[in-house]
Amino acid sequence: MRKSVLIPLIFGIAGVAVLLGLGKWQVERLAWKEGVLADIAAHISAPPVQLPGEMDRHADRYLPVEVTGRIGDAALRVLVSQKQVGPGYRVISALDTDGRRVLLDRGFVKVSATIPAPPEGMVTVLGNLHWPDDRLSSTPENDVAGNMWFARDIAQMAEVLGTEPVLVVARTLSVPEAGVSPLPVDTSGIPNDHLSYAITWFSLAAIWAAMTGVFIWRMRQTEKGKT
Repeated sequence: MRKSVLIPLIFGIAGVAVLLGLGKWQVERLAWKEGVLADIAAHISAPPVQLPGEMDRHADRYLPVEVTGRIGDAALRVLVSQKQVGPGYRVISALDTDGRRVLLDRGFVKVSATIPAPPEGMVTVLGNLHWPDDRLSSTPENDVAGNMWFARDIAQMAEVLGTEPVLVVARTLSVPEAGVSPLPVDTSGIPNDHLSYAITWFSLAAIWAAMTGVFIWRMRQTEKGKT
């Protein structure tokens, strides 16, 4: 084999090997992430427990709970959008239960709808503890005075409603609210892009191999033209 061909061939093989290795790593990461999501899904749907006395926002995230109390009249509006439904609000109110006061994510209402008054009397909520990370670098600051929230900032909401910095996201209520659709915790908001990354790396490996082949073929054609 000519030395002029050997060098680009070595670079071509090395590049393809690196890209294939990155693709294989992403496939392994995909399997790991699917296992993590399966564990979280099982945790979310586990039998509910009573509201813990002390909570850890990492260890108790997604913890299923059953809480009975009275829903406060005040409601904070968090702007969200649902596929095939359009824009609307998450409705956040206080829930007074057994000497404690926590935040309750009641669910979704359309932008055009009026937020209904909460059910009267005691209500049992089945839901999950959550400390959401809604805020991005592009997220506007919450308009507290105008009651227009762009992220579920737990500490700020707790201060406004006078609750503990604890959020229960409702899955079901013993007295369903007309006009409010629960948006329970699930794994859909947890990113899992490893498959697309793997496809990208494998595609780049194929492109690199093809470009290397074309480059070597052109070199040999040029050499033949000179002889």
